[in-house]
Amino acid sequence: MSASTPADPSLSTTAPTTRISPASTLDQYQGDPNFMTSLARGLIVIQAFTQQHPQMTISQLSVKTGLSRAAVRRCLYTLTKLGFAGLEDGQRYALRPRMLSLSHTYTTSSTLSTAAQPILERMSQTFRESFSVATLDGHEIVYIARTQVPSRVMAVDLHIGSRLPAYCTSMGRVLLAYLPPEQLEAYLGKAELTPHTTRTITSADKLRAALRTVRRLGYAIVDQELEVGLRSLAVPVYAPSGRVIATINLSGNAPRMPVFDMQTHFLTPLRNAANELSAFLR
Repeated sequence: MSASTPADPSLSTTAPTTRISPASTLDQYQGDPNFMTSLARGLIVIQAFTQQHPQMTISQLSVKTGLSRAAVRRCLYTLTKLGFAGLEDGQRYALRPRMLSLSHTYTTSSTLSTAAQPILERMSQTFRESFSVATLDGHEIVYIARTQVPSRVMAVDLHIGSRLPAYCTSMGRVLLAYLPPEQLEAYLGKAELTPHTTRTITSADKLRAALRTVRRLGYAIVDQELEVGLRSLAVPVYAPSGRVIATINLSGNAPRMPVFDMQTHFLTPLRNAANELSAFLR
């Protein structure tokens, strides 16, 4: 790193004392004889690599994960031997293309993901817009199907496997709105509602009100809460049991796509696509 490059605090070799590390989440499993701590540590190391930090040293990974340097070294040694990671410049590690085999296994074995992709591709061909399907995983949504129209590229780089906070995305709002009350309250009790723009809802009470509106209307529109200029519309996807298990959305540039146009031109096609996807699950 050159002298003119500002240090990245998330990769500092001195961990913030107030930060809850991923490794600390393993404490709840202490004493469980069936829990494989070594496997869990390896998964934590894998998830530490991101688009912002695709290459890291053992020290940086230790700080980011909360694992000891020795534990990180053993995880990286194993991942390297198996072809899932490797050294880039003698010091920094990166994930290898073989890691894609893990996500491919999920997408090819998931009925929901397999059924969603051709539906989204057909919609993109018809409307020349970007569409996605996501599910809820903890406090985040995870993209399991996605189409991207080249001429509509946004600043947010999204793809299958991308994760975004649930509270400030249209798909997240849909998935949260249909949670059982006790699960929603558990989420609100732990979620950090940090502002991404000046429009982001950061109050639990305001978020509850927004989620009630989503349930009443049957769809969610989030207007520039995640990123300035990004507006999105999402509707629920129902399982045969009646439970909402996923959501499908349209995202676009806010000045080009007014809220009224979203409601009048795209809401019905999105609902039709959601119904079609639900039919595959029966």
